[in-house]
Amino acid sequence: MQASHSIVPVFDDPNLVSAAGLSPVLALGDRAGLSGLLAKHFSVPGGNAGVKVRSVVAGMLAGADDIDGLDVLRAGGMARLLGTVRAPSTIGTFLRSLTYGHCLQLGAVNRRLVAGLDRVVPSLISSQGPVLVDLDDTMREVHGYQKQAVAYGYNKTKGLNAILATISTDHSAPVIAQCGLRRGNIRSGAKSGWHAERALPLAREVAGDRPVLLRADSAFCMHQIVKAAQKAGCWFSLTIPAWKTVTRAISEIREEAWQAIEYPHAVFDDEAGQWISDAEVAEIPFTAFTSRPQAEHVTCRLVVRRVKRLGGAAWAGQDELFATYRYHAFITNSTLTAVDADRRHRGHAIVEQVIAELKGGPLAHLPSKSFSANMAWLACAVLAFNLSRAAAHAAGIGKARMATIATTIIRVPGRLASRSRKLIVHLPRNWPAKQQWMRLHATANAPPPATTP
Repeated sequence: MQASHSIVPVFDDPNLVSAAGLSPVLALGDRAGLSGLLAKHFSVPGGNAGVKVRSVVAGMLAGADDIDGLDVLRAGGMARLLGTVRAPSTIGTFLRSLTYGHCLQLGAVNRRLVAGLDRVVPSLISSQGPVLVDLDDTMREVHGYQKQAVAYGYNKTKGLNAILATISTDHSAPVIAQCGLRRGNIRSGAKSGWHAERALPLAREVAGDRPVLLRADSAFCMHQIVKAAQKAGCWFSLTIPAWKTVTRAISEIREEAWQAIEYPHAVFDDEAGQWISDAEVAEIPFTAFTSRPQAEHVTCRLVVRRVKRLGGAAWAGQDELFATYRYHAFITNSTLTAVDADRRHRGHAIVEQVIAELKGGPLAHLPSKSFSANMAWLACAVLAFNLSRAAAHAAGIGKARMATIATTIIRVPGRLASRSRKLIVHLPRNWPAKQQWMRLHATANAPPPATTP
């Protein structure tokens, strides 16, 4: 393919927009109460704080991953389509003026927004099966030493630590219920109970009478996490380190107690009448946190999965002298069978996809030297993520990733025109996601959902 030398580019049309899909996405957010929540719960001195947050969120949805990238909202007719927007310099000053308390207010706005989006888009958090809450953290790498709180973290990466709590079900992709930004060299589980205490009530609210299961890896196997789950009336499923009490309990499991896990590639042996797999699971009653005062001991179940170690295969014609295993243990208070509890626990890996989406989008950078500004940037990124997820459900493509929604729904070029005091948006003919775009538009502009008196 050769470039045409007859093309003459001229940047002169004030009626073109580069991201027409921002209009229904932001309208969906307002239908769920975004503007009202910012006005009520975001108490920043001065005016138009809500407008500035909306500008940051809209820019992130349009693909901006730093403050300068927000200038895309002021091109062509974008301001006419979206309403008032702010310049990147104004946004930068605004973010640097925020305090830690203001960032916590944005977190409260997000939790209320998720509940509102769930009412507007009922499929956002499916009404089938248990509600799953996953807690995890990640290092966001940065360069240079001028950013506040930067340090080398657990993975030897220099940066800041972000902690997330997501809510999902078997039939709906995760939304983010809680987030926080921490110094780079913090221990993963430090103060994690505080975040669990804020995410679990939201999960309990949307779950109704269904069970809620909190999952986390061994870095979060702490008494404060278990206490938060018990206080909220939720199940917990936490990978437990190889403490002496754990290894002692594993050694007490009888050999006949191990059950083969029916993995997709396991083979059923008709002669033996059982599944042949390298993985097996068993459980035993367990008391956790015995180093703490007696009143803080936790009686639960220790579920253990064992897998044969690689390299243990016998020579041809010989049997193994003995089999050696790797053991993976977690504690839980659920009423699920050991096999089902293990399957549920392994599903915790879904939170890694959320982290990858954020790092591939608005969290590609932490754009400021100020720690509070970067924390507010993370909070806005979470708002944008949840709006994108709700837009995907409203469009009928609920499991589409944030990048897919940006490409097919949000970054749709358009041309503005006026007719009979109405703003007409002309979109490309034969756009492949036309039906999904119109479905989102119809949902975003439907009457407010009925409220229960």
